[in-house]
Amino acid sequence: MNQEVKDYYASIDPGGRYICQKCHVPLVKTPIQLRYLHAGFPVEMPGCPVCGMIYISEDLALGKMLSVEKALEDK
Repeated sequence: MNQEVKDYYASIDPGGRYICQKCHVPLVKTPIQLRYLHAGFPVEMPGCPVCGMIYISEDLALGKMLSVEKALEDK
């Protein structure tokens, strides 16, 4: 894994909160616009209030987001 990607990895603290590994602060709900092809979707995702990096879990990326991508491609 290259160092740049590793710097932005999120971990979970003992209290169950996600922590930005770059800034060492808890992630907060952050409104963002997910875009794929010509469609945009407003959502709230965990994000770092300092550096702005957004955390997308593997389950979400390979589950719901993948099924939405496939549905959009079939249109």
